[in-house]
Amino acid sequence: MNILITGAKGFVGRNLVETLKTIRDGKNRTRTLTIDEIYEYDLDTDPALLDEYCAKADFVFNLAGVNRPQNPEEFMQGNFGFASTLLDALKKHSNACPVMISSSIQATCIGRYDSDYGRSKKAGEELMFAYGAETGAKVLVYRFPNLFGKWCRPNYNSAVATFCNNTANDLPITVTDRSIRLELLYIDDLVEEMLDALEGKEHRCEFDGIDTVLCDSGRYCAAPITHKVTLGEIVDLLDSFKTQPNTLVMPEIPAGSFAKKLYATYLSYLPKEKVSFPLKMNVDARGSFTELLKTEKCGQFSINISKPGITKGQHWHHTKWEFFIVVSGHGLIQQRKIGTDEVLNFEVSGEKIVAVHMLPGYTHNIINLSDTENLVTVMWANEQFDPSHPDTFFEIVE
Repeated sequence: MNILITGAKGFVGRNLVETLKTIRDGKNRTRTLTIDEIYEYDLDTDPALLDEYCAKADFVFNLAGVNRPQNPEEFMQGNFGFASTLLDALKKHSNACPVMISSSIQATCIGRYDSDYGRSKKAGEELMFAYGAETGAKVLVYRFPNLFGKWCRPNYNSAVATFCNNTANDLPITVTDRSIRLELLYIDDLVEEMLDALEGKEHRCEFDGIDTVLCDSGRYCAAPITHKVTLGEIVDLLDSFKTQPNTLVMPEIPAGSFAKKLYATYLSYLPKEKVSFPLKMNVDARGSFTELLKTEKCGQFSINISKPGITKGQHWHHTKWEFFIVVSGHGLIQQRKIGTDEVLNFEVSGEKIVAVHMLPGYTHNIINLSDTENLVTVMWANEQFDPSHPDTFFEIVE
């Protein structure tokens, strides 16, 4: 299969191209597509290549478009005019391969939006439908809501990209109304839908006012997963992401959630000096203890380093439980149930990594058995440490 992508260097085009390359090169095995050539066409491409690409293409993604021209008339030229040129080239070669065009929800109701951009997108849609009726080619018209994700240009046409960039780079954000609600489509969800379209499994829809209604026989197409979020919710999440290196608290980010996708987007805008950040090492003669990460509902992670011959721990908990995982060195973990004399011994080593439960109601310790090497232990506790209620009581194991 030969695939032509116009607007290949834009936000959507770049993400689609890089994903298609992973499939073509056998790095992404989640799809059964066989991709031979990926034709990338953009503003700096030799125009003569468009004719060649249109002769050979088996599928066309027309992502070229104008969002912020110098003059309003450039909307129609960029969004309608190029689409016409593309379709004429396909007709010249009698190539009735499927064609996808990226439109916008601003084409949904011209009376409401009343913009040159919306009118140009609507004109492009009608041109595409007429082309399909004339040639019998399968046409896929996607009306995108607000898009966000990695590689999106800030201060252009995405509020989320601007918010992420400014938050990551300590620049101000202006929000006049926190209650304004946006419908947002994440770039990876969009690319998955475009791969579905390549496989002939696109999602069809109609529009009820300005809302997308998925259906089997709709005139338009849409990605099935979007998120409706207020500006205030976006800003609050970004603030929590920004403070994470200081608090070590990772906000709750469930699978598939907007928060997860926004966090990935935010990280993509971090400047080099923020990609790494120092952690507070609590150092004494025995070694060190460093908190790595805290979660809102799933406890916290720490690293404990014990110098040769050192014993640490010697305490117990009523309810708190932990995992000790030795990743380097040679040690002994001991546990004794409070009120008994029996000691449970677990010899551990970085040569064979195991996880050992620290049982509630058992006093426990960890001993570095080496005379020369540090003992490095990854620790997980089921709850964040609460200094006002530490649930930690000193008692030696034996």
